Amino acid sequence: MDPHTIWFILLALLLAGYAVLDGFDLGVGILHPLARDDRERRIFINAIGPIWDGNEVWLITFGGALFAAFPVAYATVFSGFYTAFMALLAALIFRAVSIEFRSKRESRAWRRAWDWSFFGSSLAASLLFGVAIGNAMIGVPLDAEYNYAGTFWDLLRPFPLLIGLAVIATFAMHGAMFLYLKVGEGELRERIKRYIWGWMAAFLGLYAAGTAYTLLFIPRSVDNIRHAPESMIVVAVSILAVVNIPRAVHRGKVFQAFLSSGTALAAMVGLISLVLWPNVVTATNPANSLTVQRAASSTHTLWVMLIIAAIGMPFVVGYTVTIYWTFRGKVEITERSY
Repeated sequence: MDPHTIWFILLALLLAGYAVLDGFDLGVGILHPLARDDRERRIFINAIGPIWDGNEVWLITFGGALFAAFPVAYATVFSGFYTAFMALLAALIFRAVSIEFRSKRESRAWRRAWDWSFFGSSLAASLLFGVAIGNAMIGVPLDAEYNYAGTFWDLLRPFPLLIGLAVIATFAMHGAMFLYLKVGEGELRERIKRYIWGWMAAFLGLYAAGTAYTLLFIPRSVDNIRHAPESMIVVAVSILAVVNIPRAVHRGKVFQAFLSSGTALAAMVGLISLVLWPNVVTATNPANSLTVQRAASSTHTLWVMLIIAAIGMPFVVGYTVTIYWTFRGKVEITERSY
């Protein structure tokens, strides 16, 4: 396998890792206004408090890998979508600050302000991630020198917005399942289970709408599957995972449903990668698309970076496993909690 293909797959794996892990973090932020009092709001935040920053490592690693492996694509995306990325960066910063600052004072107004900041930034980040995915799938206007030839508002087309709403619903469902697993027995846990059903219904509807739109209006989306029938494995995993979510919840196996939700998110990233390949950035004019060959560093650089990645990635995975093992179990509120 050539290094261009290997790095494309590695980027997909990093993005899948981020979607699965930080997806429920963002989902908890979206659900935060549903908490009824300060104690419940603290439970929500403390469910993700020890692990959210570790989950962000996957996004940072993805950005670094994109810069190293496909610098032309990195330059096109980060310069052309500057406004969108600044909005996303602001959302991620406010989310982090909200988590750390909201319990620094006893003032009700202080805490409510940071609570709404936590919700708004989580919602905005999820929407922007979805809009970015939608634009990547449908293609963006690039000129012959791979510069973005549109405006910020051109990114807010119907399909990207549909995917943005789908990402919000998916993360909220994923986050509700995580909360259910972290909260002890009681009325709050039962309410969270009802949230799972509500967001699951939204997820299934938007998932079906996004799939139908893709098949009807992005005909190239199935080209790679036709040329490589073995890729149907990704399609099958996605369908089975999605179908198992309501089945597992109905049977009271929420941990199994959470694993299925994570699997569905990873499989969705795989499906998006199949839609994109061999492009890193798809242009509305196919002649201007940035393929893995056009966007990549030299072959020598790719091999050297692959060696570095082989050394570094076990540390990322090991760190993730360690923090999840260390902070396993139900949420307990103490004086030192968020």
